[in-house]
Amino acid sequence: MSPLRLGIPKGSLQDATLQLFARAGWRISVNARSYYPAIDDPEISCTLVRAQEMARYVASGALDAGITGRDWVLETDAEVVEVAELIYAKQRLAPVRWVLAVPEDSPVRSVHDLEGKVIATEIVRLTQQYLARHGVTARVEFSWGATEVKVPELADAIVEVTETGSSLRAHHLRIVDTVLESVTTLIANQNAWADAHKQEQIQNLALLLQGAIAAYNKVGLMLNVRRTDLPGVLAVLPALKNPTISTLSDPDWVAVNTVVDETIVRQLIPRLKAARAQGIVEYPLNKIVL
Repeated sequence: MSPLRLGIPKGSLQDATLQLFARAGWRISVNARSYYPAIDDPEISCTLVRAQEMARYVASGALDAGITGRDWVLETDAEVVEVAELIYAKQRLAPVRWVLAVPEDSPVRSVHDLEGKVIATEIVRLTQQYLARHGVTARVEFSWGATEVKVPELADAIVEVTETGSSLRAHHLRIVDTVLESVTTLIANQNAWADAHKQEQIQNLALLLQGAIAAYNKVGLMLNVRRTDLPGVLAVLPALKNPTISTLSDPDWVAVNTVVDETIVRQLIPRLKAARAQGIVEYPLNKIVL
């Protein structure tokens, strides 16, 4: 049986993707001189591909599956199977936005002010569709990168991707509107998806990657508490669902196991101690499969 041919996004998503795979249980080693990373799974072979081109290669069958943004699936109009959303980006666990932006001192206040103007962007097709929805005619030029520096000398506005808006602000640009919101997506070739074995491989991949994302920024907590003190502990203990409560060898005591946001642990542990919990253990999580 041939291995699953998997596309790993090269570029801004690369490091975040490799970290995600590590949390999901796969170790991928990238050689700077090769586009074929090594992976510790004989049933998967990896290829580094730019996210902008991923959907095209998956649609053509050069790859069985790949990770890219939904924006690039739409931009290339690729006929692929969207298997699962993987909501992570370069800097944080959140969707990204393609925004219409202009210089801070530009008179442009809405897309309608760009009638007859020039817009630079990597997503030409989606920008043209956006303009058409608003009844605006403007010239959309493809940008090979460094799009922020195209205004105002080379273009009147840009459509650029952003997570936090910090790069746009650093270039003294102002967001006028959101053109598109996009998430990272696991996609599959239609023929590969029709193959039962490959579909199972891709579904298992999606399950573990989504489990790794679900575990980001969360930790597990274990603690012991007397039965008589349990209501007080539960009153201060948030949980993913309901905490697991197990009987200990001493019938007067129980063990409590739960999952909480890492950001609240430093406030939570003193409150648990005050509620008479003992033996409190915090431990990291790799995956949460719901």
